[in-house]
Amino acid sequence: MSERDDAVQPNAVAAAAAELLPSSVQKNADRILDSLCDPSRLRIVQALRATPLTVSELSRVISKTRAATSQHLKVLRSVDAVTAERHGQFVVYSLSEHVNAEVLENVANAFDQLRPTG
Repeated sequence: MSERDDAVQPNAVAAAAAELLPSSVQKNADRILDSLCDPSRLRIVQALRATPLTVSELSRVISKTRAATSQHLKVLRSVDAVTAERHGQFVVYSLSEHVNAEVLENVANAFDQLRPTG
């Protein structure tokens, strides 16, 4: 046994390992986090917290083309964070009731703490 192994506290290692997600849940967590790899997607989640919006409205809010915004929405829909509902000729997007949307909304809320106050 090396000197480095002697410094390991088995109880601490076991306690830390117990905090990790099971692999099936971790895979879903990885997908959720990957969906936010582009800052535009975080901005979409932030915007949809306020109100449901169409692609055109979202593209204006996040300053991206409608095509780019649609691609970002596709990624967010793939992790069940965003839902689409047809209203006549328009499709309106909103945050879903799925837990994945709640996770992303909590991330957006955490970033709100970076806003300057006062």
